[in-house]
Amino acid sequence: MSRVYNVEKYLKSLDLSNILREPVIKTIVHTLQLPPGSKGLDAGCGTGFYTLMLAEAAGKSSHITGLDIEETFLTIGLSLAAKADLKKRVSFIKGDIRTLPFDDSSFDWAFSMDLIGHLETDPVLLIKKLARVVKPRGSIFLLNWSSQMLLPGHPVLEARLNATTSGIAPFNAKTKPELHIMRALEWLQQAGLSEANAQTFVRDVIPPLSKETRKAILDLFEMRWGEGNVELSEDEQLEYHRLCKAESPDLIINLPKYYGFFTYSMFRGRVL
Repeated sequence: MSRVYNVEKYLKSLDLSNILREPVIKTIVHTLQLPPGSKGLDAGCGTGFYTLMLAEAAGKSSHITGLDIEETFLTIGLSLAAKADLKKRVSFIKGDIRTLPFDDSSFDWAFSMDLIGHLETDPVLLIKKLARVVKPRGSIFLLNWSSQMLLPGHPVLEARLNATTSGIAPFNAKTKPELHIMRALEWLQQAGLSEANAQTFVRDVIPPLSKETRKAILDLFEMRWGEGNVELSEDEQLEYHRLCKAESPDLIINLPKYYGFFTYSMFRGRVL
């Protein structure tokens, strides 16, 4: 479920980010222990890249429905499903998580990545909407990017970058603390779910880095911290460009022993 204004640019960024994210998301999906042959919902499925991963994890007799508001993404999802020979196990529907077009108890579980907590709608209300379409005792999984450390040896600059409007997006200085994604355990409880728990997964980034991975990291720098950030001092902007721009001789990912990481946090609860 995407609030994207430049779809073409977003798709390019998504392709690059999948190179970085795929290994950790694959690990996370396997920990879900999806019931074999189950019916699942991927709410805010984007291009369906991870919808297919969910279908593989749930087994041959499963069926996963991907839901997104952007029709272009759904078309790509259908194409990916055909290439992966998964067209019979997945379907894609245009729709909005705020008005789910499904009957009560339609699914065995629901999954949503980088969506709830990003929309302006009350996250507790959105979880309740997911719970309505999930069968009793079924699970709801919320997965969100939660942190990164990408500039080893430069903690002050990285802290400054992370504290800017771009760095804390989709949140802002006026966002209430209880609406931050790391409060998702509270959301699940307030939505009436039981057995709420959380786990964080790490994606390590260590050389040698492929050409594609390097491009993805450079894109990640810009995605997280923006370009020409006016909230930084002139010196901070110069240091950011020195460390994070491809043309710089001091590009930090050129370090022979570069090490960085980012994390995804999984929150899950069970429908009563």
